[in-house]
Amino acid sequence: MAKRREQRRHARSEHPGGEETPIRFEVFNTERLEQHAVSLARAQKVTSLKQGRKLIPRVRENALVLLEAYKSVAREVRDQHAITPAAEWLLDNFHVIEEQFSDIHADLPESYARELPKLAEGVLAGYPRVYGIAWALVAHTDSRFAPDLLSLFVNAYQGVEPLRLGELWAIPITLRVLL
Repeated sequence: MAKRREQRRHARSEHPGGEETPIRFEVFNTERLEQHAVSLARAQKVTSLKQGRKLIPRVRENALVLLEAYKSVAREVRDQHAITPAAEWLLDNFHVIEEQFSDIHADLPESYARELPKLAEGVLAGYPRVYGIAWALVAHTDSRFAPDLLSLFVNAYQGVEPLRLGELWAIPITLRVLL
């Protein structure tokens, strides 16, 4: 069991953002975000290999961590201890979180993710290209989702490097994975 936990910890530390570090870099205004999408499209190289790094194990791991947090907060309430507003939010909205995890598993099965073009190099090598695109958007918007910024970013990217239809379809669910 300890060996397995250590392997998971090592896998998390290899993941961009690390084990507990938020995905966060300089927050860009719309003009700079558009420029970044263009430079990202020019820089990202894809490989024709089907095998790559999987997204779902990390999603499962995050689901388990959130479930444990939910159980812990529920125990505190049952024992009549005070909880923070954030903990109260978690109790009230855990069903929403569970629904997101369920949607991710249904909408981005490993068989589908395997077909997406993979990044050939860099810290995200082996992950789907759309994961790299979504990761950059999340990092430079401080995880604040706005549909207009997504459209701006993807359109600017595609002005240089068109995405496949399957990649465009995978962008919303990939954002859910990251957020």
